[in-house]
Amino acid sequence: MTVRVEETSVATLLPPAAANGADRAEKPRRSPADDLRCAKEVRILVIDDDEATCKVIEAALGGHGFVIHTVSEPSEVAARLQTPAGEPYHLIILDYVLPGLEPDQVFGWLRDHQPDASIIVVTGYPSIDSALSCLRARTYDYITKPFQIAQLRQVVMRCLEGKGLLRMSEEALRESLGMAIRERRKSLGLTLAQMASRTDVSLGYLSQIELGKNSASIETLYRICLALGIKMAELFQAVQRQS
Repeated sequence: MTVRVEETSVATLLPPAAANGADRAEKPRRSPADDLRCAKEVRILVIDDDEATCKVIEAALGGHGFVIHTVSEPSEVAARLQTPAGEPYHLIILDYVLPGLEPDQVFGWLRDHQPDASIIVVTGYPSIDSALSCLRARTYDYITKPFQIAQLRQVVMRCLEGKGLLRMSEEALRESLGMAIRERRKSLGLTLAQMASRTDVSLGYLSQIELGKNSASIETLYRICLALGIKMAELFQAVQRQS
């Protein structure tokens, strides 16, 4: 089954300069997915009888350090699922309709050989029966073809983050902390000078923290939280909500 990708989705696979020649000099905007890094080796298997679809999905998930395997020959699916001990897949992206194979048969192999893998099903033939079958198999998500690259990437990253396999990069964490601090400060009507007075931290250092250009020590974060009237746990919860 061939997946048709929208033109807007194809652009996401191209370098910013190629996707929009007029904005070559402009710094590309990071997506939330760009802020995430693998906490450990992440192994992904893509199963689709259309080789081109496998390549599109593999390209869409590239750049994050994932180990991605693909299989487009239905007769090879069972063997591919029997991975060596210690090398299971964390995520499997599965085409619901594979020539010569029944969905329940494939789900059985998944239960037997990859019990801990999360399953994202894609299908060009959505139906109530297939949706119910996926629910019974406890799949993570059910996506219909044609799908947008950004949609699939978002689902994948959310799934892996929920499994604790992804973490924020240091740069993203600094920026998110700074944004959370700035928004809380402004909601209280406090200026940077007033914050500097309350925390006994220099105005310049506070400004760098809010801009995400400097890391704050635990002691400094503690002082900032006291000045903002919140607990440190609440600050980090705000960071999680932003991501």
